[in-house]
This record gives sequence, structure tokens and C-alpha cells, in this order.
Amino acid sequence: MVATPVLVVIAIVVLYLLNSIKILREYERGVIFRLGRALPTPKGPGVILVFRPFDQMVRISLRQDVLEVPPQDVITRDNVTIKVNAVVTLYVVNPNDAAIKVVNYVYQTSQFAQTTLRSVLGEVELDTLLSHRDQLNLRIQSIIDQRTEPFGVKVISVEVKQVDLPEQMLRAMAKQAEAEREKRSKIIHAEGEFNAAQKLVDAAALMATQPMTLQLRYLQTLSDIGVEKNTTIVFPLPLEMMTLLNKIGASLPASSERPAA
Repeated sequence: MVATPVLVVIAIVVLYLLNSIKILREYERGVIFRLGRALPTPKGPGVILVFRPFDQMVRISLRQDVLEVPPQDVITRDNVTIKVNAVVTLYVVNPNDAAIKVVNYVYQTSQFAQTTLRSVLGEVELDTLLSHRDQLNLRIQSIIDQRTEPFGVKVISVEVKQVDLPEQMLRAMAKQAEAEREKRSKIIHAEGEFNAAQKLVDAAALMATQPMTLQLRYLQTLSDIGVEKNTTIVFPLPLEMMTLLNKIGASLPASSERPAA
């Protein structure tokens, strides 16, 4: 009869010890509050003892977490209203600060990301936002990381996910792109015409040094015309005859002049 209370006490102690055993995974740390005061170093990973009600434990995950910033209405520097959302990647570097200095570090980081996104993108023009997004991502990440550092959270990246433009702005950008393409096509066409004219000048200068090349070119043209079956009639005329006719035509006005009676 005397041994029964002892067995009961032993059973209670054993149950208490078993209930005090906690297992933390590799990516978890346990911040222990003993009589309301946090221990200097977090516990884990592995098996730890939490002696309730004297100890209370808060589990903190050290894994990276992805936070999606909801779409924000932003007015850019050139007065264009857009909707922008982003993705923030973060993780906890100091479990004690994350558990003590902030109520909810994920919610706090989300609010910082929203305000920083609006303030930074509101300082740049739309063209800068679309063409230099990587630089803006680094700037936003640096600002948010400085604000989350006091409560033990490290922001490693911020990516602007999507930029929704107004319908009128999309049409204006489409017209601008079309005009830019047309400008490039006209420049390329003009350059082609210039190069072709330059080649013709070079060919004419070469033919001028060798008159026979012009005759050969003329015969080649006749050969190209006669390849296909067509009704074209070609009358070959020697170039020397054309030169003789030009000389005769030039001398006619001089011979036809008569002295007045």
C-alpha cells in the first residue's frame, strides 16, 4: 500500500519528462522563454527539453520563404498609372530577434515591401521601369533588407513580377513601336539604294576605261532577253553607228545656217 503513491509519483514524473521532450527538424529552431525571459541562444535542431509551465517555446523556421506582394497602384514620374506586383524571397537569420522584436515578421515584411514598391517605382519613369527592371529590383531589395535587419530577417531578392499598363498606353506604345520599325525599314532601304548607286558608279567608271565591256554587256542583255519564249523583237544597233549619228546631228545646225540677204 505504501508503494502505490511512490509508483504514482514516478509515473507522473516519467509522463512529465516524456511530455517535455520536443523534436526540432534540421531547419527549425526553438526560442525558449523561461519564466518569461528568452534564453540567449535558440535550441535545436534535434531533441530538446521544454519544462512546462516554466518554459515556453516558439518554433522559427530557417527555410527560405516566398512572399507575394499584392498588386499596387503606382503613379510613375511621368504621370502614368500602372499596377505592379512583386515577389520577395526572405529567410530568418536570427530566430531570437524574429520571435521577440516583431509580432509577425512575414506580415511586417509584406507591409514594408508594399510601401517600398510604391515609393521607389513612383520616382522613375515608365521607360526606366520597363528597361532597367534589374536595377530597380536591387534597389528595392536593399531598402527592404535594411528595414527588416533589426528583427533578424534577410531579404535576398525582390522581383517585379508583372506590370499592368492602361489600354491607352498599350495602344500608344504599339504605335511608337510601329513607327520605330518603319523608320528602320526606310533607313535600311535608303542605305540599299545608296550602295546600289555607288556600285553603278563604280561599274560605269570601269566600263569607261574599257569600251568593249559595254558592248559585251549589251550582247549579254540580248542573250538574257532571247532565253524566254516571247514576242519581243530586238534590233541590234552597233554603238559606233549611234556615235556617228550623234556627230552628224551635232553638225547639222552649223551647216544649215545661211547668211541673210
